[in-house]
Amino acid sequence: MMNLSSGVVLAGFEGLFSLRWPLVGLLLSLWLFELLVDALVIFVIISRPVLHKPIFVFIAAVLLNSLVASSVIYPRLLWDLGRVGPGLSPGSELDLVRVSVRSCLTQAFLLHVMGSSSFMLLGAMSLDRYLSIMCPMQYVTLMSPRRVLCLLLVCWFCPLAMVGVVIALVSRLPLCANVVYRIYCDPYTIIGLSCPGPMAQLAVAYGFFLVVVVLFVPGSFVLFSYGRILWVCLFRSRSFSRKALETCGPHIAVFLNYLLSTAFDLLHRRVSSSSRPSRALEGLATAASLFSVMVPTVLNPLVYGLKVTDIYRQITKLLRR
Repeated sequence: MMNLSSGVVLAGFEGLFSLRWPLVGLLLSLWLFELLVDALVIFVIISRPVLHKPIFVFIAAVLLNSLVASSVIYPRLLWDLGRVGPGLSPGSELDLVRVSVRSCLTQAFLLHVMGSSSFMLLGAMSLDRYLSIMCPMQYVTLMSPRRVLCLLLVCWFCPLAMVGVVIALVSRLPLCANVVYRIYCDPYTIIGLSCPGPMAQLAVAYGFFLVVVVLFVPGSFVLFSYGRILWVCLFRSRSFSRKALETCGPHIAVFLNYLLSTAFDLLHRRVSSSSRPSRALEGLATAASLFSVMVPTVLNPLVYGLKVTDIYRQITKLLRR
């Protein structure tokens, strides 16, 4: 059993020493781009009364989550990439990047809360689009401001509470190792390093329950809602189908974007769970983790800023002024 004061070694930075400065430039550019575009879209939604509709409120909430998550992960990645150096021992490529267990748990908590909340918000968006297309006459009543606020609170506070329980369980686990082949922390990082026992099994079981609640349930509802909308479009007029697809298309793209990022993260987690992955698998895991960070950063603001017609129109009006 290891002392918690020894910290967690993020060995995923191994092999990035020669690429650290190009990666710092790329990640810094992407972070600044996200901050600028997300803040612009959120400002336009808040300041333009014509955009004070449920779907745009949910879009602003998703982009706000993205801003918080990027502010959690990008500064730490930039700092760690900037401070790695050539190793002192023969054959070593870099000095180890070590973080405290408390810092690792804090980052894991914030990232997991924001990611889980975003998935639930995508489910709320699909509900909004389903009601607007399938029940247009009752839409205003069904999606009243009070119900929209209730949905927002559920999407934010439900993950906050459930992820908090996971972190509380994980923080009590004794560690039997401290090296993980990742470049950032999540709760499963600590679970993978913990000693086997009933507490670790409980943390794994509760983590699986959390994944079902915040990923599979909203994801299944998204697939059902948009599948139902697409099915109805087959039997409606061409103008109706075109309008419905233009309305739902950006949200489907963002949902697929999150699925892709989750797949990259799962691949990274699967490889990093190995005690010592091969050189090729280690490089694949690091690339997957970088993609899981960068893909949502680039695509989400582009999709909502350029592909949602009402938002794009208001942005162009603002920029022309």
